Amino acid sequence: MAPLFGLHMPNFSHLDLPPERLFDRVVELAQAAEAAGFDLLTVMDHFYQISIVGPATEPMLEAYATLSALAMATSRIQLGTLVTGVTYRNPALLVKTVTTLDTISKGRAILGIGAAWNDSEHAGYGFEFPPVRERMDRLGEALTIARLMFAEDRPSFEGKHYRIDGALNVPRPIQQGGPKVLVGGAGEQRTLRLAAQHADITHWFVTSPEEFTRKNAVLEEHCRAVGRAPSTIVRTIGAPIWLIRDEQEAREAADRIPPARRATMRPAGPEQAAEILRSFMNVGAQGFTFNNPNLSTPELLQAAGQVKAMLG
Repeated sequence: MAPLFGLHMPNFSHLDLPPERLFDRVVELAQAAEAAGFDLLTVMDHFYQISIVGPATEPMLEAYATLSALAMATSRIQLGTLVTGVTYRNPALLVKTVTTLDTISKGRAILGIGAAWNDSEHAGYGFEFPPVRERMDRLGEALTIARLMFAEDRPSFEGKHYRIDGALNVPRPIQQGGPKVLVGGAGEQRTLRLAAQHADITHWFVTSPEEFTRKNAVLEEHCRAVGRAPSTIVRTIGAPIWLIRDEQEAREAADRIPPARRATMRPAGPEQAAEILRSFMNVGAQGFTFNNPNLSTPELLQAAGQVKAMLG
């Protein structure tokens, strides 16, 4: 079975376009990804650009407005964040937002969520940024609320940080049981335990099949502890390749791969890319996300679609 392929869009810095046409390029890439056979399209839930991609002052579009607009420009590809920070929105409001996206997209929304980490944008926007232990507690409560509001008509929940009281979520999600839940992060004690309890999809950044195997074993142990079959969770990772088609793109990759990502991003042509990705599939990886700083043209997205076909 072909792996899940996702196009992740962390970059909106299209220097060849005026600001009023910035979103036109986003639509062009989204439609090209869909045409190439990609399964999932994601954006970051950030308000500043993150340092691993570029300076904080680079353009950043709000996630759910962007996804709602892309829902009208596409017809098949799933849509979500990679991932929403739990500290940015009241979880009931987040569920309502994702349910609305599910309605607009006719059943293509996913809920991507994590514990949040970017302290600078919290400070800039005035969001509370509690210690990681509390953020993980909040993530657990938010996931519980999401599952309740997706599945039940008038659920109530009383937690330490959040509560709902007979919360309405009408219209109900198009997808039976609600959008799939993607939990981002690979922290072995808390994040993977929450994934075992709540996630339909996980997403990790790993550098080798051996590291994936270790994380996967931890997830499976957490699944056994909560009485869940590990096979019910789709495990995805950031693709550890920078796709190239010729020597010129190989030379450009040497300049364009951010220094912080060079240990995990290997320039590779389509055949070599398929070989690298297959080594992760052999130990249990079921999907890969590719970033638009690399897959920056319809032609490169088409080449990535060919890689997917090789793995099918």
